[in-house]
Amino acid sequence: MRNVGIGTSSLSVGGVGRQAAGAGGENNKQGRRGALKAEGESLMQVSKTMMALAAVAAVSLAGAPAFAHHSFAMFDNQKSVTLEGTVKEFQWTNPHSWIQLMVKDPATGKDVEWSIEGGSPNGLSRGGWKRTSLKPGDKAVVVIHPLKDGTNGGSLVTVSVGGVQIGGARS
Repeated sequence: MRNVGIGTSSLSVGGVGRQAAGAGGENNKQGRRGALKAEGESLMQVSKTMMALAAVAAVSLAGAPAFAHHSFAMFDNQKSVTLEGTVKEFQWTNPHSWIQLMVKDPATGKDVEWSIEGGSPNGLSRGGWKRTSLKPGDKAVVVIHPLKDGTNGGSLVTVSVGGVQIGGARS
C-alpha cells in the first residue's frame, strides 16, 4: 500500500510502515526506492509462490484420471467364456461401454442377464465400432473374461452378430 503526500511519503509493505522526510530530498528518494524495492521483492515472492502452487495443482489434477480408473483384477483374464444370447441394451458411455445380454441358463432354461464391460467409446471407435454396432434384439455371440466371483458379468473380448465380428478383439 502506498500513500504519497506533498511533504512526506508514507509507504507500507507487508503491514510495516516507513516514513521518508523532506519533499524532493535525497533521503526521500532513497526511502521511496528502498520501500518500492521491498514492495517489488514482496510481489515477486508472492508471484513465485502462486506459480509453485499452480504447478502443484496442475500435476495433481493430471494424475486424477489414473487414480479414478479402476482395476481389471475382478476379471479372470486366464479364462474365456463364450455366451450366445440376445442384446437387451448397448450403452455407449464413458468411461466404459456396457452390453446387457440375455442368455439362456442351461440349468433352468430361463433367460438371465449378463453385464459385459467394454472399452471406452473412443477406443471402440478406433477399433471400428459405432454407437449403432449393437441394437436391442440382435442375436450375438460374445466372448468375455468372466468375473472371478462367478456372477453374470465379464470383460468384453469379442462380439459377433450374424457371424460377423464387430471391431477388433480385445485381450
